[in-house]
Amino acid sequence: MALSTDTVSGDFDLAMDELRVVARYVVQHAEDVLPIFENAVPGDPRPRAAIEASWAFINGARRTKRQRVASLDAHRAARTAPSEPARLAARCAGDAASAAYLHPIARAGQVGHILRAAASAARIGELAAGDDPAAGNALLERSLHRATPALIDVLRRYPPATTGRSRVAQLMSALDRALRQGGQA
Repeated sequence: MALSTDTVSGDFDLAMDELRVVARYVVQHAEDVLPIFENAVPGDPRPRAAIEASWAFINGARRTKRQRVASLDAHRAARTAPSEPARLAARCAGDAASAAYLHPIARAGQVGHILRAAASAARIGELAAGDDPAAGNALLERSLHRATPALIDVLRRYPPATTGRSRVAQLMSALDRALRQGGQA
C-alpha cells in the first residue's frame, strides 16, 4: 500500500492512507446497523450525516471540522435514543466519523476507535437474536473477514484492548485478540 506523506505525529506516524483504511472498516460496520437507529428515531439525520462525513474522508477529502462535528452530533443522538440497539447504532456512526482522527498515541484505549463499532454491531446482533452470544460471534467472524492486512498492521501498533465489564467491551477484546493472532473470534 502506498503511504501518504501527510502524517500525524505522536508515538508513531499514521499516514492518511492508513487512517482511511481504519475509517473504511469502521464505517462498514456503522452502515450495517444504521437502519436500527433510523427505524427507532425516524427523522434524526445526525448518524447518517456522520457516515457521510466518514465516506467523504475515505474518498479523499481532507480531515475537517465536518468529521468532528458529525461525530459529536451522532454521539449526542445516541444519548437520546430510545433503546440499547439504537444507541449503539448511533455510536457506531459517530465512531465512523471520528476514525479520521485516530491518535497515534500507543495506548490501549485507542483500539476502541478501530474496533468498537464492530463490537457494537455484534452486540446489536446478539440483542436482535434474543441476547444470543452465537449471533455476536458470527458477526465478529464477519468482522475478521473485513479486516485487511493494513488494518491489522495499524491495530498491532497499539497495546491490546483491555477487557471491560460491558458486553461491547468483551466483544471488542475478543475481536482484538483474534485479529492480532490471525485466528477466530
